[in-house]
Amino acid sequence: MDKEGTQLIRGLEGVVAAETALCDLDGKNGRLAYRGYDIEDLARRASFEEVCHLLWYGELPTAAQLDKTTLGLIAARDVPAELVQALRLMPKDTDPMRVLQSVVAMLGMRDPDATDNSREANFRKAVRLTSQIASAICVHHRVRSGLEPIRPAPDLSLAANFLYMLTGKRPSGVVAKAFDASLTLYAEHELNASTFTTRVIVSTQSDMHSAVAGGVGALKGPLHGGAGEAVMRTLMEIGEVANVDAFVAKALGERRRLMGMGHRVYKAGDPRAAILKGMAEDACRQSGQFTWYEMAVKLHARVNEAKKLIPNVDFYSAPLFYSLGIPVDLFTPVIAAGRIAGWTANIIEQHEDNRLIRPRGDYIGPARRAFVPVDRRGA
Repeated sequence: MDKEGTQLIRGLEGVVAAETALCDLDGKNGRLAYRGYDIEDLARRASFEEVCHLLWYGELPTAAQLDKTTLGLIAARDVPAELVQALRLMPKDTDPMRVLQSVVAMLGMRDPDATDNSREANFRKAVRLTSQIASAICVHHRVRSGLEPIRPAPDLSLAANFLYMLTGKRPSGVVAKAFDASLTLYAEHELNASTFTTRVIVSTQSDMHSAVAGGVGALKGPLHGGAGEAVMRTLMEIGEVANVDAFVAKALGERRRLMGMGHRVYKAGDPRAAILKGMAEDACRQSGQFTWYEMAVKLHARVNEAKKLIPNVDFYSAPLFYSLGIPVDLFTPVIAAGRIAGWTANIIEQHEDNRLIRPRGDYIGPARRAFVPVDRRGA
């Protein structure tokens, strides 16, 4: 408690910093809903395009509204030629998240509504950014791999088109649906670190592109979006199912932190993890890479037995994404391709009822002291 009566809460844990109509997260009971709709219903029964519309406009779309939103997203898929050229000039070994942060800033340079923070302009930017981020991730991967970018397919959903632009192959219906559901599961999650970052930035009356670039930077960290990549690298380190027991014993003995386990808010389990587990099982089996799923299940069981830790959303997304042909270092950009729906919805909400976000710091340095000229300071 400081002299002004405020209380230090490390990491702002449990602090309510905003009212929101977007995400209802019940950590105690392990439940999650977007604008009142349970996450399981949305992941299994709605398309990502429907979820985007729901987050932006407040209601699930009618057929006519869905057509309009979908057509708007399709029309925005192409990225500027100058951006493609810039991607060609970037070092091929650059972290894709660093590239994505640069991409968002460059898209802001070309967006006709870049500095317009009105509600309607923000809706237009939300549509463009959601499509352009997905396309740019794929274009960058193709370019860094020495391949030509693939033009978007106007007859495919956002999820299916992403996989097509990434791999050059049209995905099956099962694969496309699994990836679509993954984007939905990552679309929104209350005031997580990256979403809070976007709201802090726009609380200064900055613009959507600047805020999203900041969100990408926050998502990059291994304690946030980078956890899924860390999970897959752990599975690769283990190598095969028979090695799980020895790996866990050694890791626990060394007090090694295992990513994808536990959650700051959920106490009764992450409902997204349960949905992704089933989808990962199906996708890994269909792709002939079932070992990754088996390894993840056994790793989960052994860690849970020893530490009572349960998986979060990133744990089973790792084998799922890998089985879909997504390179490991693109796992976090893929999360951004889903989370952009929530980021933009939060940015719109923050602009509509804005107050500058400016917390205090609890000073613990030296007491006030007199200034001493340099020629009188001791050696």
